[in-house]
Amino acid sequence: MLFIIIAFVFLIFSKFSNDYKQTINLKVNLVNIDDEILIKNDSANYLQAYVEAKGFSLIPFVFNNSKELQVNAQNEVTITPNSFVFDVLKHQYLIEDQLGNAYDLISILPDTLLIAYSKRASKSVPVTLKSAVNYAVGYDLKEEFSLNVDSVKVVGSEEEVNKINSISTEELVLNDINSDIKNTVKLDVSAYDNIDVFPKTIEVSGDVVRFTEGTIEVPIIIVNQPENVEINYFPKTVALSYYVDLENYNAVKAIDFRVECNYAELEENQTFLVPKVVKKPEFVKHIYIRQKQIDFIEL
Repeated sequence: MLFIIIAFVFLIFSKFSNDYKQTINLKVNLVNIDDEILIKNDSANYLQAYVEAKGFSLIPFVFNNSKELQVNAQNEVTITPNSFVFDVLKHQYLIEDQLGNAYDLISILPDTLLIAYSKRASKSVPVTLKSAVNYAVGYDLKEEFSLNVDSVKVVGSEEEVNKINSISTEELVLNDINSDIKNTVKLDVSAYDNIDVFPKTIEVSGDVVRFTEGTIEVPIIIVNQPENVEINYFPKTVALSYYVDLENYNAVKAIDFRVECNYAELEENQTFLVPKVVKKPEFVKHIYIRQKQIDFIEL
């Protein structure tokens, strides 16, 4: 039995060491296609390569008699209004290179392959970040969130694409954050039919630092007061509470704020003005005016 097994093994090795000829189906797969392109009848994009190789090299094709051929749509095909034209004979070197040295290419059919496509409408639209981030006590986002892209390409039917003016992300939900943020967020196209977006995700990052509360007195400025009207108002200043990162705490100055009361917004028989913060340092957050009303009398 041992000698029979050894003889059988040698027979197998002997058979697979011989040269054989076989037809292999090469499925042409276009890469680097523009996002708007849709390939039609993908199942028909095959070449038939007649090759010679050792039996060992042909074993992978016993159960699946096909191999994928990568073709660059940017420089290895000719583009016509309705199809990509792949000159097979001109690019025979490409086929031989992807088959590998184990295979000798004898012939290939057809000599030209037409790959039909259709083109969809597209345009670039801005990205809007949806977020629900809760920070740990004493921490906050130092500046605004940073996105790795500010716009994305939407692709689909012209009617659908024309409806879209911006794309929002899926909601970024984070809790008890006390360190820098760096997350990948998907773009949300669930509200649209048959729309693709490129890229499909974006990177969101933000610096999270320690914050503290501060207060400051800021003078009130009356605007849009008629020339023929004189008033006396009280108080003349308001206290502002604000949130600021520790690094900029000492940089906060009263002159960097502006609080206005708009006389033109007075309603009939109203005896108070409403203060509003119209100017603040960029690094200051969550401003709260402690004095909600400014009493006045006409003189």
